[in-house]
Amino acid sequence: MTKEKDYFAIQRRNTIKWLGLGSATGLLGLFDTNAAHAAANDVPLYANGMAPAKAALKITDLKCAIIGGSPVVRITTNEGISGYGQAETAKPYLKSFVLFYKDYLIGEDPTNVERVMMKIRRMGSFKPWGSAVSIIETALWDIAGKAANLPIYKLLGGKVRDQVRCYASYGKGIRFAVEGKTPQHYRDWAEKVKSSGFGWEIIKENIGFHGPSMKNDPDFSYSNLSKSSESKKDYPYYRGPMKITGYKMVVDHVEGMRTALGDDIDLGLDIGPGFMLFDAIKMANLLEPYNICWLEDMLSGDYNPYVTADDYRQLTESTTVPIFTGEQIYLRQNFRELIDRHAIDILGPDPADMGGISELKWVAQHADLYGIKIAPHGTFNGLLGLAAQVQVGATMPENFIAFEYTQAAPFWYDIVEGLPNPIVKDGLIDVWDRPGLGVNFIVKEAKKYLAEEDKNFFD
Repeated sequence: MTKEKDYFAIQRRNTIKWLGLGSATGLLGLFDTNAAHAAANDVPLYANGMAPAKAALKITDLKCAIIGGSPVVRITTNEGISGYGQAETAKPYLKSFVLFYKDYLIGEDPTNVERVMMKIRRMGSFKPWGSAVSIIETALWDIAGKAANLPIYKLLGGKVRDQVRCYASYGKGIRFAVEGKTPQHYRDWAEKVKSSGFGWEIIKENIGFHGPSMKNDPDFSYSNLSKSSESKKDYPYYRGPMKITGYKMVVDHVEGMRTALGDDIDLGLDIGPGFMLFDAIKMANLLEPYNICWLEDMLSGDYNPYVTADDYRQLTESTTVPIFTGEQIYLRQNFRELIDRHAIDILGPDPADMGGISELKWVAQHADLYGIKIAPHGTFNGLLGLAAQVQVGATMPENFIAFEYTQAAPFWYDIVEGLPNPIVKDGLIDVWDRPGLGVNFIVKEAKKYLAEEDKNFFD
């Protein structure tokens, strides 16, 4: 052995002794008491995100359980690390679609997120079918972060903000419902929101074709679509020419909310889809005096899984009110025309539907080049979806406004740990630094909400 090699060998041995790596006690000294607990329970440190994975990871299984109406995916690996993702609530029918991808994942290295996604993206589609692909992508990032002992935002390029802004939408995080359908009811609602002390800077209310009390009012539009007397649900796709009384109805309600909110809280309106192009232009022009934050999905969006760039560009160029869409759209390719043609002012992709969190960042960066803002959708994405929004939101470019806050059913707060308390302070969420998504199931509690067919989900 040369002197140079001998010197480095001695230094290496001395360093190992100094760190105490020659014994289990010394190793545990590098970590906190959680590490000691993990060792005592024969749990690999890296499986709890307390040390990097020590070998090449391979996916061993893909599972999906319905927890409180939400499809939750779990990807397991040969090194004991699991990753999780959550789709929108009330969509249990997606379970079979998630499990369809199992054979495409087994044996792959989950930290090669893009490589895995290239195999399965082509087999997704517009909302809701892209959700299965999207939550798998989130689970892969969760594993990658845990394996590297880093939060996901570090793997997406690092954070540019320490707090991520969110906005509240009708009932989600606001905790108040409009108690009637008159302009005064909407004004009363807005006054409650303003005085509630939650500190929201932006709120969104459903109105127009997206407002149940309006779209069912015969004075709102000329739409007279037939409804099946045997169906328990109304036909969901409302669309039709506006009546003059319908225009007045919307304006009066908006005036009531705007008067109560003043200039302290921005007001977004989830107002469509359902407007014909001419009606959308006229409606937007009528609302210009009320300083609206945005008009969402006027032409397409809910129930309309397609992109109408020509129509949206004509609408956007015809008004000073910011025009917003995007929650239904799957993959970056389908946002391209809206962005490249300056057809929209604000995009609201949903990371649990569009292909995942890295897909969201790609679209946000592309939109930023064109001066288009981003306000991600996600009101029904659950607490794992909330964690995903915070991770990607920390890395978003300067065109980021806020993401739509997710409020889960009460039991969820008893089965998931790692979120701040309180979660939101003055409309902002502090970005945490734990590995992966940074939130985990309290397995003992979560098992109580598993159906019999899913009883082995956490095993």
